[in-house]
Amino acid sequence: MQNLTLVQSVLLFAVPAIFAITVHEAAHGFAARHFGDRTAEVLGRLTLNPLKHIDPIGTVLVPLGLLVMSKTTGAPLVLFGWAKPVPVGTRNLRNPQRDMAIVAAAGPASNLAMAAGWTAILAAASAFGGTLQTAELLAYMAYFGIFFNVILAVFNMMPIPPLDGGRVVSGLLPPRAAMSFDRIEPFGMMIIIALLVSGVLWQIVGPVVGVVLGFFLALVGM
Repeated sequence: MQNLTLVQSVLLFAVPAIFAITVHEAAHGFAARHFGDRTAEVLGRLTLNPLKHIDPIGTVLVPLGLLVMSKTTGAPLVLFGWAKPVPVGTRNLRNPQRDMAIVAAAGPASNLAMAAGWTAILAAASAFGGTLQTAELLAYMAYFGIFFNVILAVFNMMPIPPLDGGRVVSGLLPPRAAMSFDRIEPFGMMIIIALLVSGVLWQIVGPVVGVVLGFFLALVGM
């Protein structure tokens, strides 16, 4: 793909990023409601309205800053960010430990589903062979959509509480082991930031992102 200007990158990146984060959080809420918890619904978070899920710093400033840094310095694009977590009343779930693991996994699963959807859009746009400017721009957006959703899914499945992967691990462990594992949560964000600053984070998730991204792009011959 041709190099895009910074403004083009921001505009084409914004749509799939907002969809990815919004659907991810809504998926947690819908899954929780399915298993008996209506907390998100009562608080107005069971919605696809992105304004309900966007965190000004984590959803906008941090990813935008990383994108600008990548475009202006030529450094590899490493995305990091977060949204307002959808509240889940664990005690309202019919089987709290098991159901919470499924609720947590629903977010990354929705991102993989969206990556598949963007792959179909990329295939349709690529079929025009770049003969239409609109199709070319749509192809760029679809690529960003695949890329961002894959990163979001892989990153969130890291087995570190409070990430979704940590919730899944906790749900799979025996109760006593799960309680011990959950004690990591107050330090989870510090661990993630330390991994990010040290560069270790991308060394962990990068290879997995490469495999999953390669799978989707291979479906359209890229």
